[in-house]
Amino acid sequence: MGQGALMLKRREVLLASLAMAGCSHEAPAPQGGWVGTHPERGHRLRGALPAANGPLKQTGVLIVGSGIAGLACARALMQRGVDDVALLDLEDQSGGNSRGHRLAGSPCPLGAHYLPVPGPEAREVLALLHELGLATHRLGRTEWDERHLCHSPQERLFFDGAWHDGLLPPADGAAGLAQYRRFGDLVAQLQRDLGFAIPTHRAPWTAEHARLDRQTFAAWLDGQGLTDTRLRWYLDYCCRDDFGADAATVSAWAGLHYFASRHGFHAPGDETAEREPVLTWPEGNGWLSARLAQPLQDRLHLGRTVLRVTEGRQGVEALAWNEATQAPERWAARAVVMATPLFVSARLLAEPPAALRALQQPHAPWLTANVLLREPLLMRPGAPPSWDNVRYGSAALGYVDARHQDLDPTPRPPLLTAYLALPQAQRSALLRQPWQHWAGLVLDDLAGTHPDLPAKVERIDLCRFGHAMSIPVPGLRGSAALAALNEQRGRVVFAHSDLAGYSVFEEAYTAGVLAARRLSL
Repeated sequence: MGQGALMLKRREVLLASLAMAGCSHEAPAPQGGWVGTHPERGHRLRGALPAANGPLKQTGVLIVGSGIAGLACARALMQRGVDDVALLDLEDQSGGNSRGHRLAGSPCPLGAHYLPVPGPEAREVLALLHELGLATHRLGRTEWDERHLCHSPQERLFFDGAWHDGLLPPADGAAGLAQYRRFGDLVAQLQRDLGFAIPTHRAPWTAEHARLDRQTFAAWLDGQGLTDTRLRWYLDYCCRDDFGADAATVSAWAGLHYFASRHGFHAPGDETAEREPVLTWPEGNGWLSARLAQPLQDRLHLGRTVLRVTEGRQGVEALAWNEATQAPERWAARAVVMATPLFVSARLLAEPPAALRALQQPHAPWLTANVLLREPLLMRPGAPPSWDNVRYGSAALGYVDARHQDLDPTPRPPLLTAYLALPQAQRSALLRQPWQHWAGLVLDDLAGTHPDLPAKVERIDLCRFGHAMSIPVPGLRGSAALAALNEQRGRVVFAHSDLAGYSVFEEAYTAGVLAARRLSL
């Protein structure tokens, strides 16, 4: 069995052990429930369409989906002077995977919780951040408002009974350190020789990129002789964190892109290493999505589940279900932007293009749990409480402290946001099992680092995303179907991070801006 298969097996065992553990602690059951998403609305697509006899509403451009890509597209259109725009979304809050929540009056994230300081290729995102006042030009350099950069200490790893600064496990002797350094050298070489960027379409795409895209990251690591257990755990964690799947599932291009498109990989003791600065807020990227949505309030039509989009000779028409009135609505527009996951767009369009029908793109289910504590946690040995906190060997992704960025100096117990990327096979269980089941898994995992935590939980709110993010499996990034959808022009265009093959803010925002340019009006 290869190292990648061993890591996958270990993950399955860990998830199974969590499931068997259930709510094994003896603390009183906390209050809580599901928040943020309504899976039953999306599942309306599985049933028969209602009669299209609802009221007809008209707009110039209809944007289906108000996630980051949809909001960015509307913003870009309005900046071009196209203000006859309407956005429809099945949820009651815009922002998609970048939404915020409030628990006991305190902000916390429901999904994405940070944005790395963008590189020069992400010029649309850089322009947005300057407009929002997060960055300024001074003496030819970009300076960031430090109130929005992650406060120190930034991250720590629970390893061998103590907290360690940073998320990279300590090297296992000289042999382990040598493998760390070799991986760092390989990443640096690929950065120089091939080129990687975010957004990914602004990097070259060569035969060597395609070769990396045809194999799994785990297979590539095996081929390089990189088998150190601690290094492989860390790389596996990084893949699950950004792509929702492990190194045995994602492509080698994706696994290397994670490092080579941004900060590289730095072995312990590398004096040139600097921790990557990230922008974050108590509500995570909900801070950004709220500011994107604010100028669009009169154009946002939430609680509208779009069921069918039909292109005609003179324009497009959409059939939607108004969740508040429980009645159909019809929308007519000159053009439509499909700012939904691509597999959803394939279901919605009456005549999807051939590239959309041909695309095979798996998505990862995701669980977020906001845990309100009534008392502070006991200190454990090692590094102090940080913004991002991860336990070595866990099948979960750790937790962030939403109050870490709070500028209010009043002492309060932590408000933790825990993340869990689930195997695709658990999507139906995520829908079927009650919230108490998942709360038990989350709390049992957190008890692995904080045994006193379960008894101190006051409330736990959970958010489930059945198709949270595209998994960049081998062959996806270089597929002809994906390339064709990125170039689609006319009255129907696409705008979603799915177009990049993976899900990050920079890709979603750029996709929305570019879709506005490709639209025929």
